[in-house]
Amino acid sequence: MTQIDDSRLEGVRLALRLAQPSDAAYIYGLRIDPSYNRYLSKVTGTVQDQEDWLRRYKERENSGSEYYYVIERQADAQPCGLVRLYDFEADHFRWGSWILDQHKPAKAALESAFLIYVQGFERLGLQKSLFDVRKDNERTLAFHSRFGAVETGRNDLDVFFEYTRAQFDADKANHLEVLQKN
Repeated sequence: MTQIDDSRLEGVRLALRLAQPSDAAYIYGLRIDPSYNRYLSKVTGTVQDQEDWLRRYKERENSGSEYYYVIERQADAQPCGLVRLYDFEADHFRWGSWILDQHKPAKAALESAFLIYVQGFERLGLQKSLFDVRKDNERTLAFHSRFGAVETGRNDLDVFFEYTRAQFDADKANHLEVLQKN
């Protein structure tokens, strides 16, 4: 893992870089595309509304209360997804708004989740991650279970998970080994 600066985190094939207002068209396009937004909150408005939202978001980023990342391929800086970290508390964070598009490389889900945990646990020093997944999102539910997240509850819409830094530390070498294989 190479850490360039606070605005970028590089992995094996992917990097997370902080979203900018200039990413509005890409983000808006993903958020309104039915093949990607099925399990996300609905978006209305225009590209300009997304750009305005990103400008307001930058204030939250500057205060350390939220980080919105564009996931991109390292080889050519092609955007291939999005993810957001938020609701930081004394010992934990939440993450979501996770989308990977058709430009993603092999193992993109594993690597982007890995990078999220590097950011939350190693860079921010938090001890656990909390997140929810729509009950009918079977592929993502299976992914998180394989990754080692523990289900903590359910409601009519979502399944709630927790993943700890201790679990990440125990799993990290294995995840890296998988990511580094061709």
